[in-house]
Amino acid sequence: MASPNSSQGPNDGGTVRQIAIALELPFMIVAPVVLGGAVGFFLDRWLHTKPILMIVLGLAGVVMGIYDALKAASASDKPLGK
Repeated sequence: MASPNSSQGPNDGGTVRQIAIALELPFMIVAPVVLGGAVGFFLDRWLHTKPILMIVLGLAGVVMGIYDALKAASASDKPLGK
């Protein structure tokens, strides 16, 4: 009986993993921007500071989105299970 790992090459699953990351990255970038902008919008309405907090929290969302995307992309370079 052959072991389950004997037929797998060194890059098996790499393509599927890359596709999954490529499909996930746009959401990782857009979601923090939308969330930060929405929170800023409602805080601006509540505190009557239009549009300062929406811009600041939206830009913070851009920074966090890019940071998360870079972190996920660099993690994809590491080999599986090692």
